[in-house]
Amino acid sequence: MSDERLREEQSAPMSALAADIAARLKRNADGLFTAVVQERGTGDVLMVAWMDDDALARTLETREATYFSRSRGEQWIKGATSGHTQHVHSVRLDCDGDTVLLEVDQVGGACHTGDHSCFDADLLLPPEG
Repeated sequence: MSDERLREEQSAPMSALAADIAARLKRNADGLFTAVVQERGTGDVLMVAWMDDDALARTLETREATYFSRSRGEQWIKGATSGHTQHVHSVRLDCDGDTVLLEVDQVGGACHTGDHSCFDADLLLPPEG
């Protein structure tokens, strides 16, 4: 996807987050909440990212995983430039309301390094046995 098309998609009007969902979310001081991304079928945790209300609304509307970049201060659609997309199968809200769990079909690597998962590199404590 070209950078121009990405900017067009990001600026396209999206539906606002449904009031009943927005009321249940607990955000940090910057208006963000955590998104844990899990691969459908394997259950592997692929990555952890941030979302704001608009990113969640876009994700729910399009089933394209959309996150919020704290460093750039803007939304980003997973795979828009790399082609490593995430089709969202389901979204769940945790019991505290401060984290969403996205179950996705991953195409390509989920990590910006190209690895399948952001948790592929450093094993701090090996499994027992």
